[in-house]
Amino acid sequence: MDKKVRVRFAPSPTGPLHIGGVRTALYNYLFARRNNGDFLLRIEDTDSARFVPGAEEYIVESLAWLGIKPDEGIGATPEGNHAPYRQSERKEIYKKHVDELLEKGLAYYAFDTPQELDIMRGKIANFQYDASTRMQMQNSLTLSKEETEKRINSGDAYVVRVKIEPNIDVVVNDLIRDEVVINSSILDDKVLYKSVDGLPTYHLANVVDDHLMEITHVIRGEEWIPSAPLHVLLYRYFGWEDSMPEFAHLPLLLKPDGNGKLSKRDGDRLGFPVFPLEWEDPVTNAVSSGYREAGYFPEAVVNFLALLGWNPGTEQEIFSMQELIDQFSLDRVSKSGAKFDYEKGKWFNHKYLAKKTTEELTDIFQHILVEKDIIEDSVKISKIVDLVKDRASFVNELWEQSFYFFEAPEHYDEKVVRKRWKAETPTQMNELVDVLKSVDDFSASNTEIAVKQWIKQKGYSLGGVMNAFRLSLVGASKGVNLFDITELIGKEETIKRIESAVERLTSE
Repeated sequence: MDKKVRVRFAPSPTGPLHIGGVRTALYNYLFARRNNGDFLLRIEDTDSARFVPGAEEYIVESLAWLGIKPDEGIGATPEGNHAPYRQSERKEIYKKHVDELLEKGLAYYAFDTPQELDIMRGKIANFQYDASTRMQMQNSLTLSKEETEKRINSGDAYVVRVKIEPNIDVVVNDLIRDEVVINSSILDDKVLYKSVDGLPTYHLANVVDDHLMEITHVIRGEEWIPSAPLHVLLYRYFGWEDSMPEFAHLPLLLKPDGNGKLSKRDGDRLGFPVFPLEWEDPVTNAVSSGYREAGYFPEAVVNFLALLGWNPGTEQEIFSMQELIDQFSLDRVSKSGAKFDYEKGKWFNHKYLAKKTTEELTDIFQHILVEKDIIEDSVKISKIVDLVKDRASFVNELWEQSFYFFEAPEHYDEKVVRKRWKAETPTQMNELVDVLKSVDDFSASNTEIAVKQWIKQKGYSLGGVMNAFRLSLVGASKGVNLFDITELIGKEETIKRIESAVERLTSE
């Protein structure tokens, strides 16, 4: 194709952006960047009944957080030469094209009420409004021109339906699924326009906008495959077939367990987000978790999503955005759905956390500590971060892995106490205090030498003493190297914690 590549992501503001939609936006973005093209963000808000306040802003913020930046459209500065990019602001454009189809006899007015349609559904099994039924309905094909005009002028509600002739093979060339042929006999006369709100349906607006905005490739979810033949016919009806974009229908994101499309219920059930950002429903005030608030790094989410349906053809798993751009191609996108492995998502976040510099993590972790009213020297925090970061998948887990550096134990793990705190332990811990008091250089290496020499001289069990020592400092049998802990909390605090443990656990 000689024309400059232009793709679009066109979500509807009917709620929070699903992670499957994020992947669609990402693939469009990667394809545009890979081919030195343009990525557009268009808001398809023609479904006025399902419009949700705040949803558009949520979409823009989500893509910005992930680094998916539009070159044109909503969120771009300036927006671009094809404005407006909200379909609700393009009514006159759509009306002009609806009128064109009506004049060509390729569409018609239909006045059937919802009740009349329900009656037909009751009479005819699997009823659809098409060439076999439309002559039984209330439309401009069965009514006289005068009656049709009278109804329109009197304000009767109507829709405009596309007129599809039967027994025509419609070919959809898909860059992922190759050639798909669908006979028009199975298609219904879809509604293209509604007089109630003066807005088109998705089908008309989608085709008109893609043509006028010079879109060269339509990359969207496979749920739109059944609509593709209608879109091909509309390009033909408008005389735009020669400039019709190429189609690529992406595989679904599937449930982690079982079959079917990934849903919010799966996330709620299994404990992971399905939205990029936290979302509060403006009607119910119900809050849904988001990847950002759960502690994921945006680059980890991008990396994770990119590999759900696309295979680079190598063993490489960690990709920067630029590496994804350099390697992305539609011919390596799978035809089959990708199971959403949320545990793998955690793994990706762990890898990106490990790649962060100590300075970056220290800055983030200090904010967490301030929220807990803990003010500490940044040098000390940096040392702690270095010790525990390999144990965490999320920044908020740094606290779970390091709390004992900042707080003395208030409770002791009962299972560990039963297993590690023996009759001789209090005597050994009191002796340990005397040993520690004699150590002037309280560095980890020096303290470790002094303690282990004492244990050897006394003939004590190394494991027995060290486990009780750890229990005294941490309150459990977890944590980093024991002598790294003693160095960072200091001699005074180390001794204080041991004496407290002896007092509290001996009296129990």
